[in-house]
Amino acid sequence: MRLSDSLPWTKTPLIINAPMGGIAQADLAIAVSKAGGLGQIGVDDNLEGLKTQLAQVEKELGRHNGLLPIGVGFLSFIVDSSKAVEIVEKFKPAVVWVFAANALDDYAGWAEKVRKASPSSQVWIQVGNVEAAVRVAKEARPDVLCVQGADAGGHGFEKGAGIISLLPEVEDALAEEGHDIALVAAGGIADGRAGAAALNLGAQGVVLGTRFLSAPETNVHPRYRAAVLAAKDGGQSTIRAKLFDELRGPNRWPVAYDGRSIRMKSFEEHKAGVHIDEIRKRHTEAIKGEDAGFGVDGRTAMWAGSGVGLVRKEQPAAEIVEEFRRGIFDAMHTARTRL
Repeated sequence: MRLSDSLPWTKTPLIINAPMGGIAQADLAIAVSKAGGLGQIGVDDNLEGLKTQLAQVEKELGRHNGLLPIGVGFLSFIVDSSKAVEIVEKFKPAVVWVFAANALDDYAGWAEKVRKASPSSQVWIQVGNVEAAVRVAKEARPDVLCVQGADAGGHGFEKGAGIISLLPEVEDALAEEGHDIALVAAGGIADGRAGAAALNLGAQGVVLGTRFLSAPETNVHPRYRAAVLAAKDGGQSTIRAKLFDELRGPNRWPVAYDGRSIRMKSFEEHKAGVHIDEIRKRHTEAIKGEDAGFGVDGRTAMWAGSGVGLVRKEQPAAEIVEEFRRGIFDAMHTARTRL
């Protein structure tokens, strides 16, 4: 069965917004799901705020077969799983996405708790290398693995590979181990051509993060959105570094992770040898301003993937989903004409 068939409000090819913590909230999730995609809410550690957002989703979208037609993404290293599943049990999102565990073994415990709280909800787990995919498949047995390539914006495995090699290797490794788990692809996918490539590589859906930063439904500062729309040559205008998680204080993320942001003053000063204490001091002052420290001349991290140069205009989320879907079909047709 196709993955989209298990999410009855969705259309194929399946378009998914990444559950970006604090950025992907109810407005974005609702718009994406209304357009036939899988809309998702990303949770940091504000579980009370999540309840409010899920109530908004329920009011506007209702339920499909007893489930809210969205996904909820939890950062497992900062969220208490017992408290999280209480919310899952009450609201029953169609998808529970789990990411960034302190240890791969932690995912099995999350999966067990989620399935007990809401047996009909799907468990999706995000991974960034072959070893993690195989271990998580064996121990947690998720319904779906999100395979995230190194071009992704925001957080991912510090040591990784691009989606073009990672996804087929994960698919082959899982098959060799006898695991039949649906895969979705993330990382540098910003237009229909990349989406078509991901589907040909073995994905049953594509996950967009950076592309949705251009949507007015996404919770980002105007200066952040402007920096995304202005960025070109994403391999140069963005950079992966642990620094971005040091700006507000000691890094809380598991050691395996770093993050990709648009280059800005904090990074350039770090590169020039400015001590982290001074960088933090300047960052603390910058975020008090009207621009909250955003912009390439600012000091705040602006998560974006290397596909950012393909994000050129502000667009409503529904328009992004529809344009992206058409782009996939067009790219598939073009590829056939070249054979």
